[in-house]
Amino acid sequence: MKSIKEIYKIGRGPSSSHTMGPERACLFMKEKYKNANCFEVTLFGSLAKTGAGHRTDYAIKQTFGEIPCLIYKDTEKTELPHPNTMEIAAIRNGEVLGRETVCSVGGGDIEIGGRLLTKDAGEIYPESTFNEIAAVCAEKGITLADYVSVHEGADVWKYLGEVWDQMQKTVYAGLHTEGILPGGLGVRRRAKELRSVGKRERNLIKKENYLISACAYAASEENAAGERMVTAPTCGASGVLPAVLYYEKELFGVDRDEVIQALAVAGLIGQLIKTNASVSGAEAGCQAEVGSACSMAAAALTALHKQGILQIECAAEIAMEHCLGLTCDPVGGLVQIPCIERNAVAALKAYNASSLAEVVYDNRKISFDLVVRTMYATGKDLSACYRETADGGLAKLYVKNFD
Repeated sequence: MKSIKEIYKIGRGPSSSHTMGPERACLFMKEKYKNANCFEVTLFGSLAKTGAGHRTDYAIKQTFGEIPCLIYKDTEKTELPHPNTMEIAAIRNGEVLGRETVCSVGGGDIEIGGRLLTKDAGEIYPESTFNEIAAVCAEKGITLADYVSVHEGADVWKYLGEVWDQMQKTVYAGLHTEGILPGGLGVRRRAKELRSVGKRERNLIKKENYLISACAYAASEENAAGERMVTAPTCGASGVLPAVLYYEKELFGVDRDEVIQALAVAGLIGQLIKTNASVSGAEAGCQAEVGSACSMAAAALTALHKQGILQIECAAEIAMEHCLGLTCDPVGGLVQIPCIERNAVAALKAYNASSLAEVVYDNRKISFDLVVRTMYATGKDLSACYRETADGGLAKLYVKNFD
């Protein structure tokens, strides 16, 4: 299994698969074909259908800069290696120097020729299921965070520290920013308002709900605006994990090192999902994005609350199980409706999953490994119109004239 660093990438929103992935692909082509004086990019599948709302065109043109770039969209071709497929041709004086088929597989990662193109592409974990990892930890008497440290090395803590710093900056910025999000839907930022209402609320349950939701809205709104954020595991689901960790820090003053260790546990959960299933909404629906983020957040919370490996597994499993079947149907192809609200609901669900796990973990029937396999199978059964194509669900039935 690969590094958990692949789960956490610092960049700009609003979509890891539609902006960060294509940006990486274009950078690769610019480097490989330095003599090219023109590029042609053809988008297929979800990239073609929701690319405009996800700012794919903008990301491609910005990456190529002054080099001319022609962008085509093919929404008819269905025989694709991945729902997020693009073809890039490098051209010089009308002659094609080379052509590459690129798949944006989620979380900002891309595959070229079936090979994952990433700095940390090597397999560093010998185990690839939670059951295998739990057995190793039990045998050696170590925690999940210890397990990460053994295989990633000491530098992982520095990296996770940078991840946590950016998450805090993103949430803070979102909590202090007002206005209308770009894209034409007229969606108003609500994080600051939710936080203000939460601070005044006397009912403790409602107060907690408002404040956690405010943090999730904050990070998600920053992502929707194209600001800097952290994939966890994707841009579209980047509000869930930062929300619960930021809330824990603000309310309980959780130690920085404890948060970073919780990030390691969450990253391990995310990488297990990515290895054995998918974190791509175009491949398996929103259950693969927000569902994975909810699972990661529940595991992180349970680790923060000093629970053991069995409780952590149970929390991650409960969180994912109750996101099964979640469709990806972004209105207008924008990462706003229902994405922002959905991040807030998932953050609250992560708390519920963690609380339940602390009690019911010793009589569970469904393992984390099984629910991950179930999620992937469910995603494959979902109609393509519910997998980030904006051809079904809310995206189809919501009627609005966009600017």
